[in-house]
Amino acid sequence: MMEISEFAKNITQEHTQVVPISLFVAILCLCLIVGHLLEENRWVNESITAILIGCVSGIIILSITKWKSSHILRFDEELFFIYLLPPIIFNAGFQVKKKQFFHNFLTIMMFGVIGVFISVSIITVGSWWLFPKLGFMGLSIRDYLALGTIFSSTDTVCTLQILNQDETPLLYSLVFGEGVVNDATSVVLFNAVQKIDVRELNGKAALRIFRDFLYLFSTSTILGVTAGLLTALVLKTLYFGKHSSVREIALMVLMAYLSYILAELLELSGILTVFFCGIFMSHYAWHNMTDSSRITTRHTFAMMSFIAETFIFLYVGMDAFDIEKWRMSKLSFVTSLGVYSALILMILLGRAAFVFPLSLLSNYMNSHRSPSISFNHQVVIWWAGLMRGAVSIALAFKQFTYSGVTSDPDSATMITATIIIVLFTTLVFGFLTRPLVKYLLPHPQHATNNSCREPKSPNEDMNLPLLSFDESTATNLLRAKDSLSMLLDRPVYTIHSFWRRFDDTYMRPVFGGPDSNQSQC
Repeated sequence: MMEISEFAKNITQEHTQVVPISLFVAILCLCLIVGHLLEENRWVNESITAILIGCVSGIIILSITKWKSSHILRFDEELFFIYLLPPIIFNAGFQVKKKQFFHNFLTIMMFGVIGVFISVSIITVGSWWLFPKLGFMGLSIRDYLALGTIFSSTDTVCTLQILNQDETPLLYSLVFGEGVVNDATSVVLFNAVQKIDVRELNGKAALRIFRDFLYLFSTSTILGVTAGLLTALVLKTLYFGKHSSVREIALMVLMAYLSYILAELLELSGILTVFFCGIFMSHYAWHNMTDSSRITTRHTFAMMSFIAETFIFLYVGMDAFDIEKWRMSKLSFVTSLGVYSALILMILLGRAAFVFPLSLLSNYMNSHRSPSISFNHQVVIWWAGLMRGAVSIALAFKQFTYSGVTSDPDSATMITATIIIVLFTTLVFGFLTRPLVKYLLPHPQHATNNSCREPKSPNEDMNLPLLSFDESTATNLLRAKDSLSMLLDRPVYTIHSFWRRFDDTYMRPVFGGPDSNQSQC
């Protein structure tokens, strides 16, 4: 009888776990169907659809449970960082138009790295100064620093769905590239903040944070590049597709995930590692696969990313009606509204503080680039980064909860504040994105076949190697002198052209890839 009783108990526990998962998957399917029906209505994207359906589901569950809970599943930040985030970031790197990304690489890095530091500083200092004046106290210095990184992470999906990368390739590349690098930088900086000693905050501590950031950024990038190149070399050398397309697809998926897990085990940035792994797999490894595998991998990675993003936004909608957190927060309605408004104001100022100055600097550095970043483009870039999304939610849960649960009123306040700001920025700013873009870009310039090509310097021949042992020393010195003058005159374009020549001469023959005249813009 005891064995039967234990068996019945196990069956009951399994049913208890299976039913919520089944309901959540059913709601995910509903999001897909509704998103398909609203596909032609570009006012509402998948993230807005998932949030709205999550809100409705939360209200229904709340009424069924007699106002006790709005959740089917309990969010665990480790679930996000281990299972949901890797496919989102990898797909972003895998699908990126590499020529445009690397051609604007310095500008993207300025927005995504320097811009994050500026935004974090403004949000941290502004929150530290305003919150006590609004009557909200109780956060530590580390909490304020973490808050800066949490609300500096952007979600540019809504704007990207409206922009056309063929009509505005420069703008699309900057918005897309900054969005991904921004998320990576925010996570790296968040991890660096967790390691500092808040009792000794001074100039040395700031330099230590910057040093840790550079270490994490560089080593994580190197690990991702190594994983991508290793996968390309294995696929090219062993030619898996000769016997089975399934094996080469499985190898690419597993190597990408392995790079992320290794980075986390080594206490590096998995998000940065898997992003650059995706870029280099797409640039080299993808071209070593069979035609059927190429098509399958692109759709598989996009599908995994889409499901992960929909899952997160659906949960955000449900969590907005988590009564436990609202009851735990002891702030009045007016004080809570003041905290939310202050954070949104800091987000607006933090974006403006770096987008417009760095755009001017980029135009100066790329004076030969056509077109430049116009003022209207700068406004679109500023607006695109106002929405907050999945990474902000995950970082907030990681900082202020333990396995999705908190018993501290101040921490509960910050979780609800994060939920509210993600909802407000995604819904309100998201709905306003399309009319704003149509107003600022009323007559998009249609791309031509040369839209992604930079005019060549008269001193440059892309077929020439950087140095040649078959030519005289005088010829090599003359070529080096011409290259140096180009570097001083047009630094960004010259670095990009050097990379293209190095890639064509040394990298592609070893790791695979398309011919230089077949590479995408």
